[in-house]
Amino acid sequence: MASENTTPADYSALIDEDGKNKTNVKCVHCGSLILKAANSDFDSTEFQLPVAKQKRQPVDKGEEFTSETLKDFWMVKNMYTFENIGFSNTVDNRKYLTCADCELGPIGYHDLETKKSYIALARVQHV
Repeated sequence: MASENTTPADYSALIDEDGKNKTNVKCVHCGSLILKAANSDFDSTEFQLPVAKQKRQPVDKGEEFTSETLKDFWMVKNMYTFENIGFSNTVDNRKYLTCADCELGPIGYHDLETKKSYIALARVQHV
């Protein structure tokens, strides 16, 4: 089950002239630092990301998690660039990313083929 995110957001104030994040990126729930300024590149990729705060579902239930199409991510080429990030178990050659401190998310995903990680701008705060 998917829902469309139809209102495009303007993130231009968060992106520097080199296409990197101008500010620190923090968890919206606990304020934990996820990325320091200038450590990720803006990427306007679209991705179906599960909606945060869903009840856990048994694998045999056969239902899909509710997801939303998000566009605009911070792309990180090396997972060791993160200050605090949690990785889920592998699902379809990806790992979902959560805050390492409060474990809420997903705030993004890690692609196992490309080894790149993506944090949704809409799911974090910029301070």
